[in-house]
Amino acid sequence: MEHTPHSSDTAMSDPDLANHQASTSATRPVFRKPRKIVGNNLIFRDATKDDAAFILDLRTDAKKSTHISKTSSDVKQQEAWLEKYAADSEQVYFMILDRQLQPVGTVRLYDIVNDSFCWGSWILKDGTPSSYAIESALLVYHFALRMGFQQAHFDVRKGNQSVWKFHERFGAVKTGETPDDFLYNISRAAIVASLEKYKKYLPDGCLIED
Repeated sequence: MEHTPHSSDTAMSDPDLANHQASTSATRPVFRKPRKIVGNNLIFRDATKDDAAFILDLRTDAKKSTHISKTSSDVKQQEAWLEKYAADSEQVYFMILDRQLQPVGTVRLYDIVNDSFCWGSWILKDGTPSSYAIESALLVYHFALRMGFQQAHFDVRKGNQSVWKFHERFGAVKTGETPDDFLYNISRAAIVASLEKYKKYLPDGCLIED
């Protein structure tokens, strides 16, 4: 699936985000890069240059690359991008791992606009359980709310029907379109409602470890 997100050990869980109050901070939310985010069946880990080959395998897959931006097949270029990313505070690029710590996908959060963030580069390996798509989306939103974001915006290729329908089921609203993409926004209220609606996939929220 694809469209186009301290202490040394800070643990947070949020089993009742429906009652979680919105941040009153007047400052612009920012990303931080936690060591990992632990969900029910999935774990997010910050991407490093050692992940370059896996990322390229996903992004250059003939079927998956239909709905994503073109990527060079040069692993050195991917490694260089990941090294540069490590110093970039304006985005977070997560490897999605299963409970055996095997990589099963990626997701990136970026493009902060006031209290909104964009997410994309959301790709899961073929053969992963369908629940991984739902859980990984829930983890993105749990993390983003913790960072103080109040909404999200993103675009999805018009031909990628399964993904834009997925987002609409989560409460995303179409705000426009380009020749190639549908543009979406999802409000904090819709995010919180979906965290509750799909709670069985992430019953105890998540644990964020810095």
